[in-house]
Amino acid sequence: MEIRMNETTMNQNAALTANQLGEYSALFNADRANIVAASAATSSGVLKAATDYRGLRALPREFSIELKQGSVTSQRHSGRCWMFASLNVLRQDVIRRWELDDFEFSETYLFFYDKLEKSNYYLEQVLATLDEPTDSRLFQAVNGYPADDGGWWAMFAALAAKYGLVPKSAYPENANSRDSDALTQYLNAKLREFALELRTAYANGTSVDELRGRKSAMMNDVYRIVAVSLGEPPRSFDWVVRGKDDDEDDKGKKNNKGEAVKADGADDSAKDGAKNDAEAAKDAKKPDDGFVKGKVIAEYGITPKEFYDKYVKQDLDRYVGLVNAPMKRTPFGRLYRLAHEGNVVGGQPIEFANVTLDVFKKAIIDQLRGGRPVWFACDCDQFALRGEGVFDRASVRVEDLFGIEYTMGKGDRLEYGVSPSNHAMTLIGVNLDASGRPNRWKIENSWGKDAGRDGYFTATDAWFDDYVNEVAIHDDVLDDETKAIFGTEPVMVQPWEPISRATRCE
Repeated sequence: MEIRMNETTMNQNAALTANQLGEYSALFNADRANIVAASAATSSGVLKAATDYRGLRALPREFSIELKQGSVTSQRHSGRCWMFASLNVLRQDVIRRWELDDFEFSETYLFFYDKLEKSNYYLEQVLATLDEPTDSRLFQAVNGYPADDGGWWAMFAALAAKYGLVPKSAYPENANSRDSDALTQYLNAKLREFALELRTAYANGTSVDELRGRKSAMMNDVYRIVAVSLGEPPRSFDWVVRGKDDDEDDKGKKNNKGEAVKADGADDSAKDGAKNDAEAAKDAKKPDDGFVKGKVIAEYGITPKEFYDKYVKQDLDRYVGLVNAPMKRTPFGRLYRLAHEGNVVGGQPIEFANVTLDVFKKAIIDQLRGGRPVWFACDCDQFALRGEGVFDRASVRVEDLFGIEYTMGKGDRLEYGVSPSNHAMTLIGVNLDASGRPNRWKIENSWGKDAGRDGYFTATDAWFDDYVNEVAIHDDVLDDETKAIFGTEPVMVQPWEPISRATRCE
C-alpha cells in the first residue's frame, strides 16, 4: 500500500504553531537553570559554558606506558591529519634508531603526490562509472570529494611505498600546504570539468581506450596546478644531521615505559662512583675544542626511495587496519574492504578487520608496549576541549548545560552518522590501573603546540571506547584468530555505508 501525504495535510499536521512556541518558552523560563545556562553559553560559547572544572581536575596527565616523540607537528589549515599521524608513527623509530634529538618528515612531499594520485584515481573512477547517471548514488559518491585532503593509513602506505619519503628540510611547508583550501577548490573544479568532458565524449560514441588517452593529457594539467601550488618535489637531496653526543651523561634517562634506566656499564659502588667523579672533574678542566658534539650523518644526492629504504626500514605491508564498528550490518570477525575509495591506482586496498573492543584495545596496548606508536582515527568533535587537550565526557557537560541526555550507543552513532571518523592522530601512551586495564590514553596531535598541553591530548578510556573507530596495527602483535581474518574474502562496503565514510580531517 502506497502512503501519500499531500503538502496541505502535512503542513497542517506538522507545522509548529504559535501556541506550541509559547508553551516551550514558558517552560524554558520557568526553570532558573535554563536562564543561567543561556547566559553562560551566549557569552562564552557552548563548550566553555559546559566545561566542568571537576572533570578536568580528576583527569591526570601521567601514563604508565609512554613513548618519547620529537617536536609537536602542525598541519595548519589543511586536512592532512592522516598523513601527519602516519609520519609521526614512523619518525619515532627514526629518532631512536639513528639517535637523533629530533626529526620530522616532509608532509608536503607526500601531499604533492597525494593530490596527483587522487586526481588520477578520480578520473579512473569516472571512466568506471560512465554508464551511471549523474544523480545515481554511486556517481554522487565518486564525485563527492575528487582530490580532497582526507585519507586513511593504507593511502599513506601506498604513497610511501611508491615515492619514498624525505626529511622536512628537503621539501618544507609552503603557503598552500599550510592552507590547502584554494588548491583543493580549484583542482576539484577542474577535475569535475574533466569528468563532464569524458562523460560527454562517451555519450557521443568515443571509446573508453580513447578516453583514457585524453585522461593522460588531463593529468598534465593536474600536474601543472599542483606544481604551481606546491613547487616540484626533489628527485634527490642532501641530508646532513647531527645525532646525540656520545659523551653525554645517560643518567636519569627513561625507557619507553617511563621507568628509570641505568647507563650501560654504570657501577653503583661508592668507590667507583668517587673515581668517576674525580675523572669527570679532571675532564671538566680541559678546554672546549669549540666544536658541536655528536655523530654526523651526511648523505649527498640521495633519492626519496633510497632515503626510505636506508633510514626508515619499515615494511608498511605489515600494518593492517582494525575497526571497532558494533553495527548489525557489520558482524565482528569479518574483513571489510572499502569500494571506490583510495588514492594510488593499484595501491593497498583499504581494509579493516572488525573486532570486539577488547581485541581492539589489546592490540593497541601491545604495540605501545613494544615501543611503537599507533595511528588511529576517531570523532574528535565529541566532548572535546581543544585548548585544554581533553577528550572526556565528564569534563564537557553539555548534557547538564542543555538539560538533556545523549543515549545512543556506538553502533547507532555510526549508523546514523553522529560520529564518523573526522580526524586521525597518534597514540603514544596509556595508563594501566592496578588490574592492568587502561583508564586514559596519551595522544600526539598535529594541531601545533598551542593546542592541548604543548600539543598533546588526554582521552579517558570511556571516551576512547565510544569515539575511536579505526587503528593501524603491526601484524606481529595480533593474535592468531585476528590474523586469520585477513586471509578471508572481504565484504565490499559502498561509499555511503557508515563504516566507509572517509577520514575527512579536521
